[in-house]
Amino acid sequence: MYTTSGRSPTPTATACFSISAYSDPCVLPRVLEVFAKQGLMPDTLHSVTAGEEGEEQHIDLQMRHMSEQQSQHMARALRQIYLVNTVLTSDKQHFVSHKSAAA
Repeated sequence: MYTTSGRSPTPTATACFSISAYSDPCVLPRVLEVFAKQGLMPDTLHSVTAGEEGEEQHIDLQMRHMSEQQSQHMARALRQIYLVNTVLTSDKQHFVSHKSAAA
């Protein structure tokens, strides 16, 4: 993919984390602590209580400009949290086009 200036657009990645845990008041702060320890704040956060009796918590996070290596590191840390059952990761690729200075 090329722009009219002939330069390739720069890819940027958004790391997506989907976390399933037992429902407990300490889970969400512990998940956010993993990011805070790295000086990061997720771009989006969505958390819902699920299950017939509210026994599960599903947390979805997105973090822009995160490398695959950083994403893997964060996922490993999230998997170590007490009460977390599953951590799934994926990446969304975005392309930023370079506009010429004359444009």
